[in-house]
Amino acid sequence: MLKRMFVAPDPGRVRLRFAARAVFGIGSAVLLCGLAGHSLVGAVTGGLAALLTLFTVTDATVRGQAVTTALLPAVGLPVLAAAAVLHDHPVARDLAFLAVVGAGVYARRWGPRGHSLGVFGFMTYFVAQFLHATTDRLPELYAAVLLSVLTAASVRFGLWCYERRLPPAPVPAPPGGSGLARVTTRQAIQATAGAGFALVVGQLVSGQRWYWAVGATWWIFVNTTSRGETLVRGFRRVLGTVIGIGLGLLVAVPLDGAVLPTVLILAVCVFGIFYTAAVSYTWMMLCVTLLAELLYGLLGVLEPGLLALRFLETGVGAVGAMLAVLLVLPVTTHTVTDGWILRALHGVRACTAEAAARLAGSPHADPAPRAAELEQLLGRVRLSVAPLVHPLNPMLGRKRRARRVLALLDDCAREIRGLVTVATDPEASHDARLTTACRRVETAVEALTGGALTGGVPADPVRENPAPPVPPRAPVPVLASAPALAHLHGLERALTELATPLRGSSGSPLVGT
Repeated sequence: MLKRMFVAPDPGRVRLRFAARAVFGIGSAVLLCGLAGHSLVGAVTGGLAALLTLFTVTDATVRGQAVTTALLPAVGLPVLAAAAVLHDHPVARDLAFLAVVGAGVYARRWGPRGHSLGVFGFMTYFVAQFLHATTDRLPELYAAVLLSVLTAASVRFGLWCYERRLPPAPVPAPPGGSGLARVTTRQAIQATAGAGFALVVGQLVSGQRWYWAVGATWWIFVNTTSRGETLVRGFRRVLGTVIGIGLGLLVAVPLDGAVLPTVLILAVCVFGIFYTAAVSYTWMMLCVTLLAELLYGLLGVLEPGLLALRFLETGVGAVGAMLAVLLVLPVTTHTVTDGWILRALHGVRACTAEAAARLAGSPHADPAPRAAELEQLLGRVRLSVAPLVHPLNPMLGRKRRARRVLALLDDCAREIRGLVTVATDPEASHDARLTTACRRVETAVEALTGGALTGGVPADPVRENPAPPVPPRAPVPVLASAPALAHLHGLERALTELATPLRGSSGSPLVGT
């Protein structure tokens, strides 16, 4: 865990800028709420709204991010009003909370925007429970949310929009299907069932802090697809919470709400949440837990007993999520893994075809976007395979096979990156050997997938819309093609070796898990 945190690559220092901007944006929002005369509750609400604004919006383009950000209050304010109105009506309040959970997960089918709005809606309801919001506080809370979202948006799209200098980040579409065959539909039902369990048992544990259990269930479902992913995420959430509670006993409890040191450590926690989110869920949960403890210290209710209660409620939420994914319309790990590996292999073929077209002289071919999309797909493969390579997985044969698959896919990605670099070099020229090598790569992909490159996988536009012929270029020495050939041969070797771990004998047609 320490290695993943401190040596994880950060190309372009994107994670560093992401975290630093969050500290600045959230700090500015809280400061403006204070200058506007809001109470501590209003400032906390504003700070959390700014955090969500900067954290949850992940559209591929800056314009899309701005649109999603503008829509956040349209979802959050009605949810906040409903939570405040139902505050003194426990049954209606709980049913509404479950409805928000189900709708928030179901919204993932509309991609990053649906995911962002679903998270913001859920967290608005959660924050209302956290702060015991009532209707008399609504005007202040509305003003704090609007001011904070506006401030965070001004920082993100005005003062520090580093995304404008970056290529649009490709976002793989969620798995398709219809009805109960659609993963998002199944997960919405699972999350609602798990949250229902957490709500009931959480209230038996504590009539005041029951919402922690529901929150734990919700966040375990975020960014997961299969039951294996959800179980691993639940384990990591509990581990991060336990470490955070231990740190809270050493830091937050002795501070006892002292303003200056608490604010400084809150800034460190915010930085940690944003900096570690992409590489370690355990570290992120440690920072979230410590942040919550510090906020309770500012509100004057922090004590060791409260930390023990948080641990119990987190455990209840984790159990609720685990029971739901195991018993309610389960989505198996191998089903999800097969789908993502199939799409990744298709991405390898598409990158190769695009690079070949570029090497042949097509001015319209550009393999770089394809390579970026492949990196995103491989990220999803790693996430889906994580349960199989987890240290607690007792199935050693499957673990070895899964690790071999990941290693070979990483080899493919490395060769693709090298091929893209060569293809974009103006000195590279067409060589008949390149065409032959590209065909061998495509043949290797088709051998792995059995020719099954349909069924929800996007078609290859290079094949469907071939580039128009271009005038032949002046020949250059054949040595210019040698690097491209080396990458293509390495790619072919990795694809050929993938046949052994992918053709396992137990169950799945691809991964055998």
